[in-house]
Amino acid sequence: MRALRQSLLSVLILPLLGCTVEPTVVLPEGAVEFAAPSEYNTWWARTEGCAELSGEMARVEWYVVPDASTFDTDQGPKVGIRIKSGNNIAIVVAGNYQHHEMVVRHEMLHAILDKPGHDPVYFEQRCQLTWATWQGGSDTTVVAEDHAHAPLS
Repeated sequence: MRALRQSLLSVLILPLLGCTVEPTVVLPEGAVEFAAPSEYNTWWARTEGCAELSGEMARVEWYVVPDASTFDTDQGPKVGIRIKSGNNIAIVVAGNYQHHEMVVRHEMLHAILDKPGHDPVYFEQRCQLTWATWQGGSDTTVVAEDHAHAPLS
């Protein structure tokens, strides 16, 4: 009887507690998955170095919105964004910025920090991964867009 009561209790309480259901990741319209180029490994290592933290790049799924300078999000147009759902991390980059070191590393830093927001200690002081602080790296190409107003996530 006690076992039956526990089983019944489990059946009744379990739906209330719920299983871990991850929210569906909503990618920007037109986003397609791609394999990270080898230069991303170098950029990831640089980002870990400046942040003095480590993360697993293998956890990141990479997406690009081809032929785009920006893409629409709930927060407005962006050139890059990190989307986290449970333990899954997706980084989406506008196609025109897919090989722009600062934009990609900015999103990598979000993935490494594993939290939202732009802590100035990391984004400005340590890693200089904002339009205002970027000193250039291997890719200093200027895309035909006003960088002072290009939105980063």
